[in-house]
Amino acid sequence: MQNYQEVIHKQRQYFSQEHTKSIDFRLDALEKLRHLIRSNEEELMKALKTDLNKSNFDAYITEIGILLEEVRFTIKHLKKWAKPRSVKSSLAQIGSRSFIYPEPYGVALIIAPWNYPLQLALAPVIGAIAAGNCVILKPSELTPKTSELISKLISHTFPEDYITVIQGGVDTSQALLNEKFDYIFFTGSVPVGKVIMEAAAKHLTPVTLELGGKSPCIVHKDANLKLAAKRIAWGKFLNAGQTCVAPDYLFVHNEIKTEFLEHLTSAIREMYGEAVLESGSRFTRIISERHFDRLTPFLTNGRIVSGGQYNRSALMIEPTVLESITWNDEVMKDEIFGPILPVLGYDDLQTMIEEVNQRPKPLALYLFSESVEIQQRILGSISFGGGCINDTVYHLSSPYLPFGGVGESGIGAYHGKGSFDVFSHEKSILKQTTRFDLPFRYPNTKDGLKKIKKFIK
Repeated sequence: MQNYQEVIHKQRQYFSQEHTKSIDFRLDALEKLRHLIRSNEEELMKALKTDLNKSNFDAYITEIGILLEEVRFTIKHLKKWAKPRSVKSSLAQIGSRSFIYPEPYGVALIIAPWNYPLQLALAPVIGAIAAGNCVILKPSELTPKTSELISKLISHTFPEDYITVIQGGVDTSQALLNEKFDYIFFTGSVPVGKVIMEAAAKHLTPVTLELGGKSPCIVHKDANLKLAAKRIAWGKFLNAGQTCVAPDYLFVHNEIKTEFLEHLTSAIREMYGEAVLESGSRFTRIISERHFDRLTPFLTNGRIVSGGQYNRSALMIEPTVLESITWNDEVMKDEIFGPILPVLGYDDLQTMIEEVNQRPKPLALYLFSESVEIQQRILGSISFGGGCINDTVYHLSSPYLPFGGVGESGIGAYHGKGSFDVFSHEKSILKQTTRFDLPFRYPNTKDGLKKIKKFIK
């Protein structure tokens, strides 16, 4: 394995010169990153098409557009975020003033996944730049065209002592994790997240882990069924289901399940047509043969309501809905991460809540219901990273909503100010007056304990 100590050492030297701590420097870097994305939109879309068969529409709304909004929002608010904040001092600290100073960690390692290879690589970079860090970015080897293009554009825009891209596979990630970083940001699967955390623990390196899990989508009997079906079909089959916050399974009230499945089948047909498996289709392909072969056995679980066809040579699987599913089916054991949607039924809300809570905490949860009481009950009874009421996935696009998991679905949250916060250490400072001195803090003060007790009630 290659030793990356030299590149890390160069970045530490660059960071020590304190260029990156200048707000003007950070804003200039963010503007350069924005220009990099804007001026290479066509080339980026072509790379995403080659790697994942993403249409220009999907590439823009799920990757390029999100990044442009993120960097615009960050540029607009950075000066305010980076400014030291004044906070109150306690009565026992009378005469002092208290402040919180956000400061960068130093050299950050960002390991990006393949499912949104542009957005999930550069969105954390935006936060790292904004906070004043140097960055080593490791993009996914499973999307070679996009990763190669990111590497080329970054190297032409920034000095490698500041931001550098290191390409490679698992061996490269392992070699990088053997080194000491000041912060590690990882997006990917739960098993790999455990490996990242174990490696970080050896150096006591703080981490953000954006993982996944089986995110439930609940359709209660009072939901707007036609609109729910449309929004669920969009959120689930976007990027061929290869989205960490995609609805992983449905819990549908039995009173409306038959009617809802009819709406869902219609919504899929209207959205994606009848020719999903055609080579020129705008439907995203499965990333690799290994993932394809992992997914296709799930199609034998339960009963196929819609879809079910696939083409291994094209790595394409139709949007598929499965009914008559139980928790014992293989499709319900782990996160699916593909265009297969199993459906469970429920009659009693509390029983359904208990079944969800018996599993690891999910990254997302979606509820379709018009009842405020039902909404509050679900929100109060189930722990999850984030989600939507009467929609799916859309919370991910808001710079005002920090995005992240809880429990096995992740550690830490980012987007908007959350991205700045993730890559910043908050340094607490108390500035004490010298105009007077409170005597009872010292052990030689007469009746010191009595005075302290009178002061602190």
